[in-house]
Amino acid sequence: MVHVYNCHPFASQQIVQVEQEPGLVCCGGGALFVVTTGGCKVEVYNLETEGCPLICRFASMGTVRRIQHSSIGDYLVTIEEKNSATYLRVYTNWRHQAEEKSRVGVRLLGHLLRGASVWGGVQMEIIEIPLSEHPVSLACCAVTGDLLVGCENTLVLFALRRHTQQNLQNQQNLQGSWSNSEQSCSQTPGRTSSQTQDLSVLDFERSVILHLSKLTPKQVALCGGYVAVQAELEVLVLKLEATAEATGVEEPSDSFTSEDYPEEQSDFLLVPKHQELLGDRAGACDVPVSVEQTGLEDRRRYTLSYLLFRRFTPEFFQGCSVEETQLHSLQLHPVFTSKQSASVDEPACMFCFFSLPNVGYLYSLRGGVELLSTYQYPEKVLQAVLTDHLLHVITRNALQSFTVRCAAAAARIEDPYIDTTMKACPPCSLEVCALRMQLFIGLRTLCVYGRHVVLLSTADTEAPEEAERHTQRRGL
Repeated sequence: MVHVYNCHPFASQQIVQVEQEPGLVCCGGGALFVVTTGGCKVEVYNLETEGCPLICRFASMGTVRRIQHSSIGDYLVTIEEKNSATYLRVYTNWRHQAEEKSRVGVRLLGHLLRGASVWGGVQMEIIEIPLSEHPVSLACCAVTGDLLVGCENTLVLFALRRHTQQNLQNQQNLQGSWSNSEQSCSQTPGRTSSQTQDLSVLDFERSVILHLSKLTPKQVALCGGYVAVQAELEVLVLKLEATAEATGVEEPSDSFTSEDYPEEQSDFLLVPKHQELLGDRAGACDVPVSVEQTGLEDRRRYTLSYLLFRRFTPEFFQGCSVEETQLHSLQLHPVFTSKQSASVDEPACMFCFFSLPNVGYLYSLRGGVELLSTYQYPEKVLQAVLTDHLLHVITRNALQSFTVRCAAAAARIEDPYIDTTMKACPPCSLEVCALRMQLFIGLRTLCVYGRHVVLLSTADTEAPEEAERHTQRRGL
């Protein structure tokens, strides 16, 4: 006998009482970050306390267009605009704003000795990261805390560095030179002692630049050496590995190049053919990538391998125009087994997820690249977020959750003989199940932290009969 249950994956629901109209949201470190409409102020709320009380608020230096939090290093990274210019900024020690500290240090990337937080240690610091191109997307590594920035034709990888306060002060007294001080005090995150951990200063080193000649990044993802790039209708996944050999600039490989399309085709519209290349075959795609080594402290040699390439042909989906038929929600998701430590071991499994408006794709990258699951949506999906056990998607007026097989894949890696008379695990090839759909009004944004699913919705009350009594309201 088969029983069908109306499953509801959520135990409770609450509304965060934000003081100003929210525009952007992101989660991380037990906190909810809300960028107010206008994009110049950030409010932080505690997700792990009942009622989500306010932790702190602070002003940004420009209008925030994109924001993301890194659990490793507990920093915020933003893409901001001011006076028709685009900036990349990192906010560290933002929790000190809860103590109503008004002092904020601002410095350039690498200029540690002039950072006020080196001496005070109890104030927020803003790191300006200069770029030769306009940043369009960003991603933080959940394993190392490194930062990947997608520009118009390049991907720039910044390695997270942690400098101890004691070493900086001693080196300044002995050397009096910034360049020598930076070389002597740099450490990788997680290697400082417990006594000096709280007295460390975060910084970044521009270590690798990936040049893309035929792909314009719309979204990027980074996790444990895996790099994913998403264009309008293309997805490319690469594996960046490091060895101890010193190297200079690596020239583009001829094996990854192909003939360009003619530039002048005014009378014809060239529609790319659908293509899916997995594993070693992905190197035959027509998207050449060259590696430029830029790290001064990091003397390792970086090699690049292709894992996955998929190109979609533009189609008219039901209810979607050609402009709306674009990929979204790119994500690299690691899964650790119970015997692993996330701070030491490499993830047992690595998954890549991306979605079209009507269908989502989940690939497994470790131990052979394969398509694990395909998600058929009942209507146009605006955004999707993958977790260990569920896939959450939002449409214009509904939130729906699907089962995923990530945990099952990790369980079978940990114990290949898990299926016994005493216990069993669903196969990774098992079809996914759709759980209950929850209706909302005007959903805009979705983000997930732990067991919390955060929705940003817009309630438009500008109906003719209500125009005199109400204005447009936005709720989180």
